[in-house]
Amino acid sequence: MTEPYRPEALAGNLAHISKSIDAAMIEHGLETPRPQVIAVSKRFHANQIRPLLEAGHHVFGENRVQEAQEKWPALKTEFPKTELHLIGQLQSNKAEEAVALFDVIQTVDRPKLARKLKDAMDKLDRHPAFFLQVNTGNEPQKGGVALDDLADLLAYCRDELALDIAGLMCIPPADDDPALHFALLNKLARRHGLAKLSMGMSADYEIAAVMGATYVRVGTAIFGTRPA
Repeated sequence: MTEPYRPEALAGNLAHISKSIDAAMIEHGLETPRPQVIAVSKRFHANQIRPLLEAGHHVFGENRVQEAQEKWPALKTEFPKTELHLIGQLQSNKAEEAVALFDVIQTVDRPKLARKLKDAMDKLDRHPAFFLQVNTGNEPQKGGVALDDLADLLAYCRDELALDIAGLMCIPPADDDPALHFALLNKLARRHGLAKLSMGMSADYEIAAVMGATYVRVGTAIFGTRPA
């Protein structure tokens, strides 16, 4: 059961996650650096996020551009080392606003969006990194490029737009074994020469770490129950 939000517990929760990742990797004989934890702060207000920033954590994730605009410009000014990731679906008409605010956009999944992001970068002279979101479960209701379309989208982003595609991201189907999807994403990244993998959330971040994640996206295990 998820614990309620307690500001004094945030740093300890994050430390516990890091120790759990270390233990899982050691158990599997892995010595590679542990993944970076993205603290997913959606639906938490700026004053609820601040204790984690003050404790020294600087990598955060948000799902919605509009919500992020309400709290992060001031926080990023106060904490300039912040690295803000967009991990929710992005509408093409929000591309310019996303480029203006986010340092990493993890949910590129179609050519039209990629073109809008490139245009926004040229206009704003700002250069976030990008991940391609892959729909590893072929779920029609979920965002992400289809497996059969990944190579074409990646080639378009790299060759036509000269976008910095840092890696791949996925959200496994809720009822599937996440390890199967993490293994697939890792295989796809290696095939296409991509170094970074964003995979794993509060329920399965240890599995993701063992499967090669470079970023895990953890929200409730750090912050507790989200506000309604």
